[in-house]
Amino acid sequence: MTSDSLPSLTALRAFEATARLGSASAAADALHLTHGAISRQIKALESELKHPLFARHGRRLVLTAEGRAFADSCTQAFDMMKAARRTFERAHEGAPLVLTCTGSLLARWLIPRLPRLNRELPELRLRWVPNDHDSAAATQDIDAQLVFSDNLQAPAKQRVLAVERIGPVLAPQLAAQLGVSATSSADTVLAQPLLHTLSRPQAWPQWARRSAIDEQLLQLGQGFEHLYYLLEAAEAGLGIAIAPQLLVEDAIESGRLIAPWGFVATDATLALISREGLGAREQRHIHELGDWLETTLDSSANPAADRTS
Repeated sequence: MTSDSLPSLTALRAFEATARLGSASAAADALHLTHGAISRQIKALESELKHPLFARHGRRLVLTAEGRAFADSCTQAFDMMKAARRTFERAHEGAPLVLTCTGSLLARWLIPRLPRLNRELPELRLRWVPNDHDSAAATQDIDAQLVFSDNLQAPAKQRVLAVERIGPVLAPQLAAQLGVSATSSADTVLAQPLLHTLSRPQAWPQWARRSAIDEQLLQLGQGFEHLYYLLEAAEAGLGIAIAPQLLVEDAIESGRLIAPWGFVATDATLALISREGLGAREQRHIHELGDWLETTLDSSANPAADRTS
């Protein structure tokens, strides 16, 4: 085989699946082949490359250093081919764009606004996928992400939509019990065990610093795995929670929560990040969605509840 020729695609698929899944048996199941067929393809590939890709310990296969690097390149290449196929199919079949965001953002802000989105952009077909593992780079199965991040990477195709603002919120019945009103000092939170999320322990200290409060005096109470659960607990009157303004504005407007101390800006921004390799149609729809999100975010802002740092 010359250096510019390609190995057998069948052999590459067998090798990549084995490396990714950890065994020839798992690769055989994934590719609907026999274990023997997978083994023969890998041996043929090693013979063609004239170097071993796996070290064999009995029946166990362990990637060599060169094999690991080659497997990573194969996975990237297959991912690119899958993405190219999806782009081609969408261009011809009008398949929906696949977008992801956290479950909390999807449930508390996006879903209530989807009827408006569907009315105003009727040709835009979307499939939303909840994802509670924030990342600044879209995965192979996602066309774009709507994500809060304070570490956006310049090379990514990203559109910054809004600055994140956070603040304490609580149920009106709890506020009445605690004697909290719009004129109460923000120091009131220091006397209470504070609800928080385990995934974002820095939120309360971040708010305290920007509100001129000693963060060492904060008393963290019950923690919740996800922000959605935290806000449900706050609405049930279980305590004072810290939350992004975007995710509680509907609850504040309906009277389920109040935000007596307003909101402060953080270093994070809400951004729409699209993957590389999108076709012209997908890029146009992402741009239209970005325009709609930007307009909707601007119109839903409530300056009267804001408090700058």
